[in-house]
Amino acid sequence: MLSPTPIADNRSMRLPLAAVFILCLIPAIAPAQDTKSVKEPSFPAPCASLNAVAGAGEAQPDTLRIQRALDACSPGKAVRLEASVGHAVFLSGPLQLRKGVTLLVDSGVTLLASRNPRFYDRQPGVCGTITEKGHGCLALINGDGVSDAGVMGDGVIDGQGGEPILGQTGSWWDLAEQARKGGSQNNPRLLILNRCDNFTLYRITLRNSPNFHVSYSAGNGLTVWGVKVWSPQKARNTDGIDPGNSTNVTITRNFIHTGDDQVAIKAGKGAPTTNITVSDNHFYTGHGMSIGSETDGGASRILVTNLSIDGADNGLRIKSNSSRGGLVQDVVYDGVCIRATKNPILMDTNYSYFGEARDKLPEFRDVVVRNTRIEGGGKVSLNGFDGTHRLAIRFDNVVFNDSAAIKSAAKEADISVGPGPFNLVVSGPNVRFDGKSAPTEPKSCVGAFPPFPGESK
Repeated sequence: MLSPTPIADNRSMRLPLAAVFILCLIPAIAPAQDTKSVKEPSFPAPCASLNAVAGAGEAQPDTLRIQRALDACSPGKAVRLEASVGHAVFLSGPLQLRKGVTLLVDSGVTLLASRNPRFYDRQPGVCGTITEKGHGCLALINGDGVSDAGVMGDGVIDGQGGEPILGQTGSWWDLAEQARKGGSQNNPRLLILNRCDNFTLYRITLRNSPNFHVSYSAGNGLTVWGVKVWSPQKARNTDGIDPGNSTNVTITRNFIHTGDDQVAIKAGKGAPTTNITVSDNHFYTGHGMSIGSETDGGASRILVTNLSIDGADNGLRIKSNSSRGGLVQDVVYDGVCIRATKNPILMDTNYSYFGEARDKLPEFRDVVVRNTRIEGGGKVSLNGFDGTHRLAIRFDNVVFNDSAAIKSAAKEADISVGPGPFNLVVSGPNVRFDGKSAPTEPKSCVGAFPPFPGESK
């Protein structure tokens, strides 16, 4: 199990701002926002153990025997995929999870996603093509209305996103790049979980998804603990963990390296997204710790704590626009270390417009960033939408190692500082700046940036 990274507390001994870089090991005081009791999960006992066999492949996938085992398993138990002598790979098309049943991938075992687009078709012939709206594929692992289920183990689930689609010359990621010219790629995700209360992802490695790795929606209770997510930096739309229209979500002790958002908390039309805790995680390449872009359902009570972001395009980001905006409030970032990131802090109320109605106006308020250090250059953007829908944000003990290397832009924003320091000069149209700070021991980022564990592919 990974140990939480200690967080500097803003009540620690006060020093002049010049006396930076002193290590502070006082634990975080911010409470979790997830209201359920969260503890480290454990592997359920197996109801069935399936051995990897010779000859499994695209012509003879393991889909049917895995699905039969899931269907026959009793709630509270697991279907275990394990190696046999000389064989450690399963290959499967879409699987349907069952209530209370866990899919357990053993250490040293890899579950590969089939590259046959016909297996994933929601409509005949659509998966593996570009259409106007996309979403034409089932996921490799699907759950709908399935409570108390999970995917666990020390093995690997690999979506083969960079391998050629059967019957085509290009890969799923190539298809996503082609869609930049117009339309949407129909690529399968690794996991799509809808209305799956009390779902658990534990210790599994998820990699090379053709699209998002984990999409979780309309659920109450998601725990993602000790998971490794990896896709290349340039693999388009390969989000890590995306919870939406859900409540009581904990994402903790994970390592996430992607080509898109590491975590994207979504709140589209429907139930609000609330009570979210993102703690003790390490992010690498990708588009950052995001909220949005869909926020018209409302997002609130979000805590991000003990986070490192290393080499990403974006750091802390809330994004929306007038076609899908709404109220985002009560968001706390506490104990964050960011380095080599293009946009360390990005509050964006004019994110890419999608051609829909322009009457869903974004508003971000009660946003707090504290005990945070940014190393290197980049740009900080603090943009409200208009004079009515302003950004309201507070910085408390937020220190830039090289503030002269940071560009800033702001508009329609109420920015407050204190009681800890904030050493960046920010100004812009209709920006109000309030508060004052005293010298405080800055957040230490010594040892905060470990390499991504194990092999990357």
